[in-house]
Amino acid sequence: SKTGMAWLQDRMAALDMESLEQAAAACGINRGSLYRYFMFEQRPSVDVLPALCDGLQSSPLEVLRALKIQV
Repeated sequence: SKTGMAWLQDRMAALDMESLEQAAAACGINRGSLYRYFMFEQRPSVDVLPALCDGLQSSPLEVLRALKIQV
């Protein structure tokens, strides 16, 4: 299954989001942070996970797998 930016782009398409800015706004986080998380340059802190799940309408498990965080 896809991870990283490939996963994020699929989620964005499914949610009719046209830009990283739109996805970041839905998650209530900074665009740069969202980019770094899905490029595996930075690991999100645990308190960011609910915002990612809400904004991307995905389960914690899906988001963690997409970020290649072992669960």
